[in-house]
Amino acid sequence: MNYDPNMKGVLFKNDKGENANRPDYRGTCVINNVDYNVSGWIKASKKTGDKYMSLSFQAKSEGKMTRQPAKTEMTEDNWHDDAIPF
Repeated sequence: MNYDPNMKGVLFKNDKGENANRPDYRGTCVINNVDYNVSGWIKASKKTGDKYMSLSFQAKSEGKMTRQPAKTEMTEDNWHDDAIPF
């Protein structure tokens, strides 16, 4: 069985250096078989003070499919196609 990275990702603590505007976390993810860079900032709500993470996603190759969809193996349970109208 092959590993399917679609709809999964990782975030790692980022070394911000002396630049406070850099993201607190950086990482990657795959959404609909497109690779994205992910940036995350720890922020606090102005109303309640509760902390939350704000995320930004940027396609690594401007929306091009960078991964092939995982192939589904045909079995006795999934061979039929419900899209056929008869």
